Amino acid sequence: MTNARFHNLPSLPKPPGYTHVVEAIGPGRLVFISGQLGQDRDGKLGTDFRAQCVQVFENLDAALRLVGVNFRHVVKLNNYLLDVRADLHTFREIRDRYVDTTSPPAGTTIQVPALAREGALLEVEAIALLPVQ
Repeated sequence: MTNARFHNLPSLPKPPGYTHVVEAIGPGRLVFISGQLGQDRDGKLGTDFRAQCVQVFENLDAALRLVGVNFRHVVKLNNYLLDVRADLHTFREIRDRYVDTTSPPAGTTIQVPALAREGALLEVEAIALLPVQ
């Protein structure tokens, strides 16, 4: 993507799968994608963390395609997991199938006590920077 620059600070540890600083360079359009749960179009949640995580990223992919772009345009992911210790490795594995791992988006991952939907194990929201059309 030509309207964003990805920077990692040499004074900080190398980040695993995200970038410390993503610089948006205009002109461009920002798209904010609401947090996605691991549920399909009928509202059915996946049976385990892996299934829900794949569905979350498929939902984000569909939202990006709606505005004519893909994960290369994502500049920030906010990730909310119920159990970071148990699920972070799986989350990173699945996330890395979707994002550009050579210039990954900035990211924040936190553990939360609960999500809005009973049975949901994670939620991910995204910010994408699109070229001007």
